Amino acid sequence: MIIGPIVDSAAVIVGGLGGAALAKVIPQRIRTALPLTFGLASMGLGIVFIVDVKQLPAVVLALIVGSLIGEWAFLEVGVTWVGNKARAVFERLIPHDASHTTLSADAFSNQFVAVLVLFSASGTGIFGALTNGMTGDPTILLAKSILDFFTAAIFATALGYVVAAIFIPQFIIQMTLALCAGLLLPLTTPMMNADFSACGGLIMLATGFRICGITKFPVVNFLPALVLVMPFSYLWTHFAP
Repeated sequence: MIIGPIVDSAAVIVGGLGGAALAKVIPQRIRTALPLTFGLASMGLGIVFIVDVKQLPAVVLALIVGSLIGEWAFLEVGVTWVGNKARAVFERLIPHDASHTTLSADAFSNQFVAVLVLFSASGTGIFGALTNGMTGDPTILLAKSILDFFTAAIFATALGYVVAAIFIPQFIIQMTLALCAGLLLPLTTPMMNADFSACGGLIMLATGFRICGITKFPVVNFLPALVLVMPFSYLWTHFAP
């Protein structure tokens, strides 16, 4: 039974709502320190995935081409626009939304995009969904749900109730992957899976840098690389000299 995406999405909903409701109770030092911890965790997980890369040129090429596609399609601009619109809706519905006085529009969009990618497009979530769909084992996503609960709660103290809405793209992506896993995984090889993981790791590393405020990588624009990396890895393995 595919329960991993359901549990993970529920963790984001409960954590987001709870964190926003308790924003005034949670000390500022915790609200400042924990996102840095989450960013560090994202970077650490990214490094773990990267070290297993098999065809590095294929991964780099997928990241470059994927980034060009993302820039051409204005993916990050679109996600930022949606995030700001969602924030406005939540502020109208819930006048005391914690995001009112905590962040500027630019700071809000920066953190919202980073959290959206961390929840919806992380290597852990993608592979957890594929594993749940292929084997019926939800363990990876259940472990991720624990981290996502606390991450959603802390970021909601600054971003507000809109964090809970991130469960929508997260659930769609994870459930789609889980349902399609039976069709996708037999077509892949261990080498292709490793390169896919490495590409996701690079995106998670960039996400960690963004959460920590080190540099503002356009992480949403990198996401098309996840679609390209497996075909590129296959072609590189079979046709590159």
